[in-house]
Amino acid sequence: MSTSNHMMQDKICLITGANSGIGKATALGLAKQGAKVVLVSRNRARGEQAQSEIKEESGNPNIDVMVADLSSQQSIHQLANDFKQRYSQLHVLINNAGVFPVRKHLTVDGLDMAFAVNQLAPFLLTNLLLDVLKASAPARIVNVSSNSHEANYLQLDDLQSEKQYRPMRAYGQSKLALVLFTYELARRLEGTGVTANCLHPGFVATNIAQRDMPGIVRLLAKPIFLFGISPEEGAKTPIYLASSPEVEGVTGKYFVKSVPKISAPLTHDVTLQNKLWQVCAVMTGLATKVA
Repeated sequence: MSTSNHMMQDKICLITGANSGIGKATALGLAKQGAKVVLVSRNRARGEQAQSEIKEESGNPNIDVMVADLSSQQSIHQLANDFKQRYSQLHVLINNAGVFPVRKHLTVDGLDMAFAVNQLAPFLLTNLLLDVLKASAPARIVNVSSNSHEANYLQLDDLQSEKQYRPMRAYGQSKLALVLFTYELARRLEGTGVTANCLHPGFVATNIAQRDMPGIVRLLAKPIFLFGISPEEGAKTPIYLASSPEVEGVTGKYFVKSVPKISAPLTHDVTLQNKLWQVCAVMTGLATKVA
């Protein structure tokens, strides 16, 4: 296996949204460092295709695929159960999967798609895997947020964007919620040996929003994506947070280009962090079970 270092040798890493884009590039980077990588994909065929390509390019045979629809809470529970049956340890959880619905969509659970996938899925999956993360300490949780959170907008009484659906506002609110969740999670995990950090990967040229656009709009939007950085460039910060000894023990931070930055003012409201946690606990049915 060709690798510049073996920091991640035999470390088990679970990455959501790992069959394409930043997630796939992150998986490849960690595979090259010797990690055992579990790719979470909504589509088995695409997941297995990514698995094959990562194995070949990294020379690392320890690449697994698990299938889950992160817009379904039942599917997330199944993913957590399946993972625990297959593995007894988890050293790195990377909540990478995200969506940018241009139009209002509801999940099978009747929730707003943007908030469900971008915030509730990481919240639920992380809480369901906390026991194995703690048992594997030192362990790391890495949440892929966005600078869209800097709109500094969050309405606890309208997390489902029911009053009016604006794509950028719904997306920004979900990514701001993810930063709030990261900070609250880090505080709750103090002393456990499990860290939690979040990041902005940069404006990456992926198809996160394009697949939901009408044909003519997609055509007009394509030039904008020419200015995006590559998935490989976008994966540098999540790889850094997952593997670098420089951030061992560092927790509750927001990173841009592998450097800690100050996130939007609203994210530092400790009362809001806790309130959001309680709301998400109710929305995911974990109100009496979470840490």
